[in-house]
Amino acid sequence: MSDERLSVLKKAYKLLGSREHSRLQLKRKLSRGFDEDLVELVLDELAGEGLQSDERYAESFVRSRIDRGHGPIRIANELREHGVDELLIDTYLDFSRPDWVERAREVRDKRFGEGIEADYEQRAKQARFLQYRGFTSEQIRRVLDLD
Repeated sequence: MSDERLSVLKKAYKLLGSREHSRLQLKRKLSRGFDEDLVELVLDELAGEGLQSDERYAESFVRSRIDRGHGPIRIANELREHGVDELLIDTYLDFSRPDWVERAREVRDKRFGEGIEADYEQRAKQARFLQYRGFTSEQIRRVLDLD
């Protein structure tokens, strides 16, 4: 095993030891100091051994972002930025799940308190907040009872 390959492996192990990473994230971090062809070979090896998995990364990422109060649109966009395949995004992020509405309601209640304001400006402010958090317009309408 060459010294450079060993160095790439050590750095990859260190990165993966702290948290899950998507393949693209690892590639970006490892390519800063190493040959890209060697990085690709090491990434293939890590994936083959099950040490790096975009599926595991997507599952972990979705769970952590839901816990932070983010909605499905924002989570999906972030996963795309991290190089996660659309099929994996669809697998772990079902936009139509009824619990998204409940989650949006919890996020709204935490920020603005329970109870919906009758005032149009307050509702608009709350809608913008939920939109920024990544909830769909349908989910926002249902939370704010705008139907």
